[in-house]
Amino acid sequence: MDIHGLVLQKAIEAREGARALLKATAAQKNRVLLRMAEAIVEKSDLLKRENSKDIAFAKEKGLSTALVDRLTLTDKRIKEMADGLRDVAALPDPVGEVTRMWQRPNGMTVGRMRVPIGVIGIIYESRPNVTADATSLCLKAGNAVLLRGGSEAINSNLAIVDILRSVASSEGIHEGAITFIDTPDREAVMEMLKLEGIVDLIIPRGGEGLIRAVTENSRIPVLKHYKGVCHVFVDRDADLRMAEDICFNSKVQRPGTCNAMETMLVDEAVAGEFLPAVLGRFKDAGVKIKGCGKTAAVFPGVEDVTDEDFHREYLELTLNVRVVRDMDEAMEHIAKYGSAHTDTIVTENYHKAMRFLREVDSSAVMINASTRLNDGGQFGLGAEIGISTDKIHARGPMGLEELTCTKFIVLGSGQLRE
Repeated sequence: MDIHGLVLQKAIEAREGARALLKATAAQKNRVLLRMAEAIVEKSDLLKRENSKDIAFAKEKGLSTALVDRLTLTDKRIKEMADGLRDVAALPDPVGEVTRMWQRPNGMTVGRMRVPIGVIGIIYESRPNVTADATSLCLKAGNAVLLRGGSEAINSNLAIVDILRSVASSEGIHEGAITFIDTPDREAVMEMLKLEGIVDLIIPRGGEGLIRAVTENSRIPVLKHYKGVCHVFVDRDADLRMAEDICFNSKVQRPGTCNAMETMLVDEAVAGEFLPAVLGRFKDAGVKIKGCGKTAAVFPGVEDVTDEDFHREYLELTLNVRVVRDMDEAMEHIAKYGSAHTDTIVTENYHKAMRFLREVDSSAVMINASTRLNDGGQFGLGAEIGISTDKIHARGPMGLEELTCTKFIVLGSGQLRE
């Protein structure tokens, strides 16, 4: 079978799975997820054995240490996969929730009900844990998932999918609800993106290059964020000790994530007092600092920051620093260089804080909190499938509710249109 035929067959299987899932109860879905968690742990030796094949291949190809690390399944990561499945089982089921009802003058009642989106295609790289994470969220929200993982993790992904499908089948869930495109051929992605009418939504998980390629070629709606160029602005009215801790956590706690700070903006009124301490702390932590002229005047030895640097998502221990005139200049900088992902102000001034909330146009805008907190688990959503910077349908961390849409429901008693 050619690539087109293979992908089409898989997508049709997922469509059948989505239709069958409409019959599944919340109790049945929860039971399946808990059984999947047990099976993942029970089969950990198998998972590590299959994963070792991917690791060997990755090293042979010369992939970076960071990529190999993302690919590796340890006992801890397998346990985390199982815990993630259990966490999703414990969340309220959004499917069938009636969010609003109102009565019309003719006596009919109109409302909105949460329903599954249908078939969700997940295109992702490296991390095999995404296979279980995406499956759990899609299944709980009543969606079939059509998975296309990276070629570097194909053995690991196949093993995980086999475990999940086996459990689903044993619990009366159509296997098509968890469908994996089991070919490393890159053309499979292009074929998947043509399947409008069968696949309802595409969610790419990976670097900017992958997301741009998917968006440019897809005939299907795509939920995405290209990159996370996140900012912390330290206002002149900030508690500077708090600001130091927030900035440090935003950059250093886990720099390779999309919600890590890439540029620190500092009000010139406090730059002389604030920068020496915080930049010394960053330097001690191994952070490379790129600063503007005013930064260099306060903290000699920093590299010159360029206009191009301000657009960059480093995903490593490199930080841009710019001293700004005031909050207005900080917000102008964010509007020009930001990626509408996560931006924070540190201030004790209520009116400035409220202005920042209103005027900064990002998926998450924060007051006196680390950018690293823009996360589904941290927000109380239980889990997330990704962070969207789109404005239509979903924005910010995407949990279960964001994996549903609504339909109108009408309760009548014989009403006719005049």
